[in-house]
Amino acid sequence: MDGLTFLKELMKTDPVPVIMLSALTQKGHETTLKALELGAVDYIQKPASDISNGIIELGDEIIRKVRTAAKARIRLATIISQKTAAKSAISEFSRPNVNGRLSTATDKIIAIGASTGGTEAITEIITALSESTPGIVIVQHMPPVFTRSFAERLNSISRLNVKEAQTGDQVLRGSVLIAPGDKHMTIRCNGSAYYAEISDGPMVNFVRPSADILFRSVARYAGKNAVGVILTGMGEDGARGLREMKEAGAYTIAQDEASSVVFGMPKKAIEIGAADRVAPLDEIPGIILRHIE
Repeated sequence: MDGLTFLKELMKTDPVPVIMLSALTQKGHETTLKALELGAVDYIQKPASDISNGIIELGDEIIRKVRTAAKARIRLATIISQKTAAKSAISEFSRPNVNGRLSTATDKIIAIGASTGGTEAITEIITALSESTPGIVIVQHMPPVFTRSFAERLNSISRLNVKEAQTGDQVLRGSVLIAPGDKHMTIRCNGSAYYAEISDGPMVNFVRPSADILFRSVARYAGKNAVGVILTGMGEDGARGLREMKEAGAYTIAQDEASSVVFGMPKKAIEIGAADRVAPLDEIPGIILRHIE
């Protein structure tokens, strides 16, 4: 059997933490996303050439991710993938036209930050929301090109228009903008409309894109008109930015430990008082809607 078939069977019979070694090809991106859906905790990009030496150079990343995966809640990841698979049967007739952007912008906005385990957590949230949901901006720690594949996957299984963000994209009701890999994303305000800005800039919290960078811009330009969400992930990115959102009047949510694959980012946010609410993943979509509509 191939790797994905093996992973599917493994998760049924003897779930253990798995890290995917992924090729830098379109097929490799699609396979990686499928592996994460099936329960893999994380992935590492395979060197394009000279694999033997490349793997040695990736040693620190491999060690770090193996240690993180060893502590992950792998059974949860499998459950999430099953829920996602059930929701992926959404008919094209229930989705808005891909080009059907609204002519008026919303003054409400939802900002989400995630890392390890975040692709399936984000998928569960996005597939639970309708086309009337206020605009959403997302930072998911992923390398270049992977974010485009992730956006395309979400666009195909949700009722929202999902795309990898570009500078000048308007944040509209029923739309989702995902920060490109290796680029920071912020929002700016022009009248009642929000627009995305994509930039290089130095890494923040050892990552790019950074949830802190996004959250701080949302705090500045949206204030009380925003909801901030920090999901499963390794490290501390997003915690301080979420606190700035809260201080600016936004309603803030942190995923709880029991439903997080890796309880790093939400834990830090909770510790520093950045979260108004701590909740399990399956309750977050409803909480968002109650505080944004």
